[in-house]
Amino acid sequence: MKLAIVTAYPPSKVTLNEYAYHLVKHFAQKEDISEIVLLTDKTEGEKDINFDKNGCKITINECWAFNNYKNILSVNKALKQEKPDAVLFNLQFMKFGDKKVAAALGLMLPLVCKLKKIPNIVLLHNILEEVDLGSAGFTSNKLMQKIYGFIGSTLTRLILQADTVAVTMQKYVDILQAKYKANNVKLIPHGTFEIPEEPNYAIPDGPKQIMTFGKFGTYKKVEGMIEAVEKVRAKTGLNLEVVIAGTDNPNVPGYLAGVKETYKNVPKLRFTGYVEEEEVPVLFNESTVVVFPYTSTTGSSGVLHQAGSYGKAVVMPDLGDLALLVQDEGYRGEFFNPTSVESLALAIERIVTDEDYRVTLGKANYKAATSHPMSQITEMYLNTFKSIIARKSPDKIIKGKEVIV
Repeated sequence: MKLAIVTAYPPSKVTLNEYAYHLVKHFAQKEDISEIVLLTDKTEGEKDINFDKNGCKITINECWAFNNYKNILSVNKALKQEKPDAVLFNLQFMKFGDKKVAAALGLMLPLVCKLKKIPNIVLLHNILEEVDLGSAGFTSNKLMQKIYGFIGSTLTRLILQADTVAVTMQKYVDILQAKYKANNVKLIPHGTFEIPEEPNYAIPDGPKQIMTFGKFGTYKKVEGMIEAVEKVRAKTGLNLEVVIAGTDNPNVPGYLAGVKETYKNVPKLRFTGYVEEEEVPVLFNESTVVVFPYTSTTGSSGVLHQAGSYGKAVVMPDLGDLALLVQDEGYRGEFFNPTSVESLALAIERIVTDEDYRVTLGKANYKAATSHPMSQITEMYLNTFKSIIARKSPDKIIKGKEVIV
């Protein structure tokens, strides 16, 4: 099978590029795939495809750009050139741009595939029905939220034109089936990027690192976390370091620089900036606890799955999708009220003052993470493609590395 994947891809800074990296890394090891064609955004640096040399051929076609109104045409042209047997879209609603028209035009591509009769799956990481538009940086205006809701419903109907829409949480399946009467929605878990050998759960000597990881400024804000750690320091006398790993959300440029200036007198406060892929294991392994300072959620959390894979205790807001993940996939953590610094401080304190409890949470999260390795997730996508091809083209079968007519 020649599989095309429409996605942002490292070194891109567009959302979901890290997920694509791990998805491609594991697809490349599947015997049923002869070639992967990455239909990616344009970047200045070279795409990172330095995987196991035993994997399949990987072709790069940089055919779209963030906020470009012609993406629908350029990706369609690339599909004509590459002639894939199947297409996977790695999407969320602002994948192709934060301008409404550019974003909407890009999201019409699954319909284009349907019209071209190319078997396709959309991996949809979030649904607008579960996004707090104000907290997520879209709009706080009530009228505009209604307009966004209408536009979102229209775009969702377009996305549902795909052969299969895969979502990462059962709640999303239920909502799409109930609201849109969709019968082509399927649960495929987010999966865990890498599964290291089970850690010994020890932490390095020196200050205990309270770490958060992501793109900050909209619904991910770090001020409360910094203030909470200061409260824990004052109360316990513990040697704590705050580590803020990541960058600004594209919608809030300059956010972290502002935070850095505001809290310049806070000791042991470190901003890492963008974290390269090879630096991620060190970042997690050195952390005592991983904090999710979110005011809302917009989908399944890749950072939670990463924290679990490194056996880390986590502190999470008691809201939305993160709470559901704990229920559905077996993760454990300390919950806090996202509007209360005191609540967050107490949650952090419970972990950093109780070594046995920290290790217990880490072990539970490692177990949850290892239940859905990315190799298993890519196999689920491949089996779904086989079912689509068998249904649409019963004269074709997949055998070994080819689609045979």
